[in-house]
Amino acid sequence: MHNKLVCKIFQPSLSFSFHKYKYSHLSISKAIKSHSLFHFIKLTATKLTHNHLINNMFLSLFLFFILGFLTHSLKLHLKFPPIYGPSSYPILGCLISFYKNRHRLLDWYTQLLSDSPTQTILVQRFGAPRTIITANPDNVEYMLKTNFINYPKGKPFTDILGDFLGRGIFNVDGELWNAQRKLASHEFSTNSLREFVVKTLQEVVENRLIPLLIQAAKSGKVLDLQEVLRRFAFDTICKVSLGTDPHCLDDLSHVPVLVDSFDTASRACAMRGMAPVYAIWKSKRALNLGSEKKLKENVKRVHCCIDEIIEKKKEKITNENGGDLLSRLLIAGHEDEVVRDMVISFLMAGRDTTSSALTWLFWLTTNHPNIKNEMIDEITSINNGDKALEFDELKEMKYLAACLNESMRLYPPVAWDSKHAAKDDILPDGTRVQKGNRVTYFQYGMGRMEEIWGKDRLEFKPDRWIDENGGLKSVSPYKYPVFQAGPRVCLGKEMAFTQMKYVLASVLRRFEIKPVNAEKPVFLPLLTAHMVGGFNVRIYERVE
Repeated sequence: MHNKLVCKIFQPSLSFSFHKYKYSHLSISKAIKSHSLFHFIKLTATKLTHNHLINNMFLSLFLFFILGFLTHSLKLHLKFPPIYGPSSYPILGCLISFYKNRHRLLDWYTQLLSDSPTQTILVQRFGAPRTIITANPDNVEYMLKTNFINYPKGKPFTDILGDFLGRGIFNVDGELWNAQRKLASHEFSTNSLREFVVKTLQEVVENRLIPLLIQAAKSGKVLDLQEVLRRFAFDTICKVSLGTDPHCLDDLSHVPVLVDSFDTASRACAMRGMAPVYAIWKSKRALNLGSEKKLKENVKRVHCCIDEIIEKKKEKITNENGGDLLSRLLIAGHEDEVVRDMVISFLMAGRDTTSSALTWLFWLTTNHPNIKNEMIDEITSINNGDKALEFDELKEMKYLAACLNESMRLYPPVAWDSKHAAKDDILPDGTRVQKGNRVTYFQYGMGRMEEIWGKDRLEFKPDRWIDENGGLKSVSPYKYPVFQAGPRVCLGKEMAFTQMKYVLASVLRRFEIKPVNAEKPVFLPLLTAHMVGGFNVRIYERVE
């Protein structure tokens, strides 16, 4: 039966339709016409055998490469210790875990770092560069000082902030950074700038901030202290950096164009950095959609405002006047665009960082009355309020400095900072770094590491910063990198402490602050940290 069926199928009278598939130099149709059916079948079988051999050869090569890859991976595994990290999957990496924890990223990372034997973790997720996050002080020192040259900001970082900060000092590397650093370092170290800062603080605090708080106390209205402090900081930094006055504290119901545009641009840049897949914001930028469209529009407004201020300043400036930074930069003869980018960087650093630190410390004082009373005792023992505060008096206030340090340990104005490896490297804890990897040191998590701060790490204890002689303890900046460390250490650290101490001393000795809500506020890490929903309080004048 089987043989009959075969014969019937291959009867010459049966019609076939063949496409011309080439086997060697003969097509199937040509083979049928030139040779017998038997020869055709034999030829086909030979070619199938030949193809089978080729397939086997490719399979062998594939297995050889897989084996080589696995061998190489095993060697790396034996040579380098495995890196702890969240659950990860092929292609997606830890994207699922990242998405699940997106509303508590800081505490999620902190827990992972605490569980890691080296306080270092690896985060790999689809659409983002391979990221190493560390809370290990040895790694931080290595990145920020020992091998500083291998850990620049890098292109991925400058892409995120480049549209806003341009070529400002916080967003550049190499020679351009070095030149701006030298210039800024010189200006920040002058006594004339220090005197100008204190004079500005006296004016803004006494003529605007204190009257505003007195009015709030009389009216009994709820005040968003975070917003007040941000406006105060913007008025102050604009006067110091630009020599101009936006009058943000004059009317809390009105938001000046520069302030509104600055806030919107900052938030949009922060969203870029927090995007689970970087391609999303890059696509939106290319198509000019959503938050990227807003960013573009508001950056343009910020640039227009600053450019207008620069032009007006150039019309009035002489070699003899101008205590503000803008005047100093213009007198030095720098290009307008470079000056603008530097000034925008100063505005960002000087506004949100100090207001964030002050907001969290004021909240902490409402929960720790004994600590608040110690702060007031120190303030009144140095200056009882019968005259304006002076720079030397502020330097004497060690306990205020300890309280600020402790507050920023728990609630740092900048939760993390990232670099990008220029070359392959190995961190002191043995973590292997590949060229192009994002390497992040995590200030928020470092402030909560038992290995660094002990079992009471979650408690607010300013005394941990005071030595046995009542002075301020010296703590390694690599354990406490709130102001960065190494060659890129914050130039405005002294200015920031001067401003924060001035506000604390002026407010605490005159007013009681009572939060409207008893719940613990939520820490939101944008470009600089914010308190979600603001810090709503009622103000009461102190009775001696």
